[in-house]
Amino acid sequence: MFDLVNLDVCFIAGTLGQGGAERQLFYIVKTLKECGSRVRLLCLTEGEFWEKIIHSLGVPIIWVGRQQSRAIRLMNTIKALRSDPPQVLQSQHFYTNLYAAAAAHTLGVREVGAMRSDGFSEVRANGPIMGRLSLRIPRFIAANSSAAIENAKELGIRRTRLHLLPNVIDTDEFKPEERDRKDHIRLVAVGRLGPEKRIDRFLSVLAQLRRQTSVPIKGAIVGHGPLRESLEHQARELGLLPDVVEFRGAIDDMASIYREADILVLTSDWEGTPNVLLEAMASGLPVVANRVGGVEEVVRHGTTGYLGEVDDENTMIISLLKLIGNPQLKQQIGRAARDYVVSNHSLGRLPELLTRIYEDVLS
Repeated sequence: MFDLVNLDVCFIAGTLGQGGAERQLFYIVKTLKECGSRVRLLCLTEGEFWEKIIHSLGVPIIWVGRQQSRAIRLMNTIKALRSDPPQVLQSQHFYTNLYAAAAAHTLGVREVGAMRSDGFSEVRANGPIMGRLSLRIPRFIAANSSAAIENAKELGIRRTRLHLLPNVIDTDEFKPEERDRKDHIRLVAVGRLGPEKRIDRFLSVLAQLRRQTSVPIKGAIVGHGPLRESLEHQARELGLLPDVVEFRGAIDDMASIYREADILVLTSDWEGTPNVLLEAMASGLPVVANRVGGVEEVVRHGTTGYLGEVDDENTMIISLLKLIGNPQLKQQIGRAARDYVVSNHSLGRLPELLTRIYEDVLS
């Protein structure tokens, strides 16, 4: 039977900022180190949030993104590994798949690409040529949702090349806590303030809810990104600033955010399997989300949360009103959400999941 002990794997990441893919990289690297694997990391950026944390695990980190040129970055990647190649070179972001594949072919090692969203959106975001090459060139791809795998098959990728590596959560860090009694319900949205997360929709829903219930409702938006200024303008126009909604920026201690919240709202146009859903559910929060990407694999409608279609704000509002008006239902859904994550997405599942992938890749 394949054993992770003495496995030699090098990851290449586009960034080590405060994103879900980067948190998953930390979990994977930590698990591999604990299982006795040798782990290295190449990154296109330097000095970001997860760098010190991952380095503290005893993982060497090499910066290969000093120049913007893709060719030079690829040369730097090959140079960093030529004298001591790993068994596996694994990409953690879709847009680093080509670096991993080209370097692996040059070095004579195996590579694993990544799909962190729904496949379609990643190909679209990287352009018709680079996007399709990033999907087709890697000999193996790890996707974090079954929906992404089905989409990749629709784009012509053989199922034998696709592996499911679902997101996991440290359920000891993210857990239900006694919440202070307060005179309002707090909704929280978490994510990059970019167009795909549709935080504008969260603000619209929040404003409409306040007109439809006498229960005081407040909101918190956690994350940073290019749309912050326009979103703040929208919030002012809707009468939500300064008293109703907070823009909290990027937060290191996400567990504290979920302790303050009552319901997580996910308004994205596309997703893979969002970390924030799993974190919130593990923290005992019910979630109301759009039926996109791998969300439907995690949120069981009416059991661990509520789902609606993209752009259907009315259904989202109805679901939120159910939870807001029924504290017992809110607690029941939150408990079921926690139980689901513990059973299906806990950190303890990761060794088994990684063993399956590397056994196949190296066979």
